[in-house]
Amino acid sequence: MSRRDITQRVALVSLGCPKNLVDSEIMLGVLLEDGFELTTDEGEADILVVNTCGFIQDAKEESIDAILRLAEYKKTGRCRTLVVAGCLAQRYRDELAEELPEVDYFIGTGEYPRIGELIRNGGERRTVVEPPPYIHDHTTPRLLSTTGVSTYVKIAEGCSNRCSYCTIPAIRGDFRSRTVESVAKEVEGLAIEGIKEINLIAQDTTSYGRDLDGDGLFSLLRRLVGIDGLEWIRLLYLYPSRVTDELISLIRDEERIVKYLDIPIQHINTRILEAMNRPYTRKDVERLIEKVRKAIPGVVLRTSLIVGFPGEGEREFKELLSFVKDTCFERLGVFRYSREEDTPAWGMEGHLSESIKHERFERIMEAQSSISLGHNRKLIGTTLRVLVEEMDDQGIRGRWEGQAPDVDGITHITEGNGLCPGRFVSIKVTDAWEYDIAGRIR
Repeated sequence: MSRRDITQRVALVSLGCPKNLVDSEIMLGVLLEDGFELTTDEGEADILVVNTCGFIQDAKEESIDAILRLAEYKKTGRCRTLVVAGCLAQRYRDELAEELPEVDYFIGTGEYPRIGELIRNGGERRTVVEPPPYIHDHTTPRLLSTTGVSTYVKIAEGCSNRCSYCTIPAIRGDFRSRTVESVAKEVEGLAIEGIKEINLIAQDTTSYGRDLDGDGLFSLLRRLVGIDGLEWIRLLYLYPSRVTDELISLIRDEERIVKYLDIPIQHINTRILEAMNRPYTRKDVERLIEKVRKAIPGVVLRTSLIVGFPGEGEREFKELLSFVKDTCFERLGVFRYSREEDTPAWGMEGHLSESIKHERFERIMEAQSSISLGHNRKLIGTTLRVLVEEMDDQGIRGRWEGQAPDVDGITHITEGNGLCPGRFVSIKVTDAWEYDIAGRIR
C-alpha cells in the first residue's frame, strides 16, 4: 500500500485576522471532504499547514516564526509535508521559496480551495501562487473553528481603496462581492446548525455590492434579518465615508442588527488622512460620530487608529490623542505604522523611529484604558442581554451586544444554573473592569 492510499492527518495553524480565519476554515472543510483526517496535535500530523498573515511587520515575523516552529516537526514528529498558505505566500512567494527549503508547498490567497488536490497529487511545483480572483460561495466546504454559537461570514474579498500604507490590494486583489443569495444561503445553513450571531466581514464592508447590481449592503441586511434562528448580526470594518443615513436607520430599526458599529478612522488630522489616501476630513468624522450617536441611542462605537505614520509630528499626534479623550469611543484599537515596501507610504519623508511609535501607542492605549473603564462602570446596575458562549471549570462566559468576539472584552456570569452555550440570558451587571464585565442572572 502506498503512502497516498493511507489516510493522512492534517493540522492547521491560522494566523491573522478573522478574514484569514474564514479561509482557514474553508481549507479545513476542503481537506475533510477530500478524505484527509484532521487533528489538533501537531506532533501527530502527517501534513502541517500554516495560513499566514503578511499585512504588517509584526504579522510577518509571527508567520515566519510559526513556519520555522512547524518545520521542526519534520525532525521530531510525523510531519512529511509542510504547507505555507495565505498572505505571506502570496506576497513573498519567490523569496520564501528560496529561503525556506523545508517548506513543500506555498499556496496563494486565490489557490487555497485547491489545497487537498495539490497535496494529494504532488507535482514539481512548490509554489502555486497566481493572481487572486477567487471568492468562495455558499457551496464551498467550511469547517467552523469558533465557539459554535458565533461565527464570521466573509461577504467580499479584496480591496479597491488604495490606502497609501496598505498592501491588501496587491495581496488580495480588487474588491469583489459575493451575491446576496450566496451570503444568505450560507447564513441560513449556519442558523440551522445553531449559530446565533454572525459577524459580517470584508476589507471594506460598506463597499459590499458596489461591483454588483442592487442596493449593496442595505439589500443584504434586509435579506438576512428575516432568517429564522438568527439573533445577532454584527457589522465590522465599515469605511467612514460610506456609512449612509439609510444604513444608520436600518441598524437603529432592526432588532437583530446589534447596535455596534466598527468604523476604522485611522487618524483624525486632515493632512495625515490625506497622506494616507483616506478621502475624508476631521469634520467628516466628527459629523458621522455625532449623527450615529444621535440616531442610535446606546450605540457602541469601535475604531482603529494608526500612530507613527510618516510626517506625524508631535502636534498631529496630540491632536489625535485629544480627539480620543474627547470622543470617548467605547472600543478602540491602535496599530503602530509598519513601513511596507511597494506602498506609496514607503517612499514618503518623515518616517519615525520605532521608539517614538511605541511611546505614542502607549499614550493612546493608556487614555483608552481609562475611557473603557468609565464606560463599563456605567453599566453596573443595568440589565444586559448576554449570549452564553463557554462553560468550563473557570466559569461561565459570554458577551453582550457591545462586545465583539476576539477584539473586545467578555462578560463573566457569576451566578446562574441550567445554562448552555447558545442561550441568551438577562444579567444584572455587578462588576466592571477596563475590558470585561461581570454579572448575575436576573
